[in-house]
Amino acid sequence: MFAHNVSRARSAVWILATFIFLLLSGCSEAKTPTVLEKVQKDGVLRVITRNSPATYFQDRNGETGFEYELAKRFADRLGVKLEIQTADNLEDLYAKLGKAGGSDLAAAGLTPGGEYAGQVRFSHAYLDVTPQVIYRNGAPRPTRPEDLVGKRIVVLKGSSHAAQLAELKKRYPKLDYKESDADEIVDLLGQVDSGDIDLTLVDSNELAMNQVYFPNIRVAFDLGDTRGLAWALPSGDDSSLYDEVNKFLDQAKQDGTLQHLKDRYYGHVDVLGYVGAYTFAQHLQQRLPRYEQPFRQIAQSLQMDWRLLAAIGYQESMWQPDATSKTGVRGLMMLTNRTAQAMGVSNRLDPKQSIQGGGKYFDQIRDELPDSIKEPDRTWFALAAYNIGGAHLDDARKLAQQEGLNPDKWLDVKKMLPRLGQKQWYRKTRYGYARGGETVHFVQNIRRYYDILTWVTQPQMEGGQLAESGLHLPGVNKTRPNENPDEKL
Repeated sequence: MFAHNVSRARSAVWILATFIFLLLSGCSEAKTPTVLEKVQKDGVLRVITRNSPATYFQDRNGETGFEYELAKRFADRLGVKLEIQTADNLEDLYAKLGKAGGSDLAAAGLTPGGEYAGQVRFSHAYLDVTPQVIYRNGAPRPTRPEDLVGKRIVVLKGSSHAAQLAELKKRYPKLDYKESDADEIVDLLGQVDSGDIDLTLVDSNELAMNQVYFPNIRVAFDLGDTRGLAWALPSGDDSSLYDEVNKFLDQAKQDGTLQHLKDRYYGHVDVLGYVGAYTFAQHLQQRLPRYEQPFRQIAQSLQMDWRLLAAIGYQESMWQPDATSKTGVRGLMMLTNRTAQAMGVSNRLDPKQSIQGGGKYFDQIRDELPDSIKEPDRTWFALAAYNIGGAHLDDARKLAQQEGLNPDKWLDVKKMLPRLGQKQWYRKTRYGYARGGETVHFVQNIRRYYDILTWVTQPQMEGGQLAESGLHLPGVNKTRPNENPDEKL
């Protein structure tokens, strides 16, 4: 009887132990972290992208680019750090996506479709683009798909553009094209610009970002309908990160974040105009090399970014040392006689003296601004004062304050500057009428020129590492207008 009771007790203990084990196992399985939870637990969001002006690059002020800034905002929303990885080509990008130690998502200006579409799932669209056929100015312009037959065409390997051409080839069997995994969009546009190839396909946003660097490229025609760029995430049953990405992108579209970034990175064509963008591209090649060293040397002595000084010079004279206006301002930096004398310039038509005088004058204006104005706004305010004068800028700052806006923020004060040309407003100011609307355009143009020069002169990324380059000057960079990505507009 005793033995029987012991046996029953042992059975009860075994059953209880088994039950506890199964219960704990079930709890363990229930607590397996989702992809989103794992990212938040690790404290890092790993994003893979391409190195291009439309996606991600590094300059002397740090990391920047449309995709970088959007991904950084998403990482901030998750409360984690952003880790950027770069891919040499699309095959490399998709291969690293979702692999152990690889990337959580790809933010690289991707259009759903192409060779690798079945391996991933794409997020909601965040930017509408149109695929465009690009040709060289002076060559016969293709106007329809059948005109592509017999042309030397190169596109990115595995891209949606390659998929488009594959479909066209079914209709036009003689159509021939090559897919390259050794080039980026910039390279392909450069090959069209130089005449090494006849045509390439790019999305409209890529062209908007890059056309200012290549004076000979033109749009032949749109190939297909407008479609949306999307982020790519690994396929699978776990949709936690995918769902969070879509919530973020939808909100970014609603709250203006996407429009903010679009204006920032693709708005220079709207500001400069189609003709102005191409003219600037020509002058980058033909005029800037003559004056680059003086810009560098003088900017270094003033501890400012030479590209900002060069951008001011282009806005003033289009880098023409003998420029003269009807009002008497002259030279590459278009100095008044009074300003030239104050800055120690004896000959306004001497380009080095003009750059020296203009740089010294800008530096003086910036130093005289109130201490309450911090960078990057300080640089934009200094540009405005360089154009309109400190007195009228003070009037605009006071109008901003009266409207409940921040007089130390450029985004607020630039709204007030056009009012200086309207009687109902300027009669309330101390210094009266001024062409404040022109000043807003003056600052915008310089910022666009500066953005373009920043990309043109920045070291390229090779194999995920920053390449060595002699284009960047060592030392302190007193003017760092891109320190705060939220103040870039």
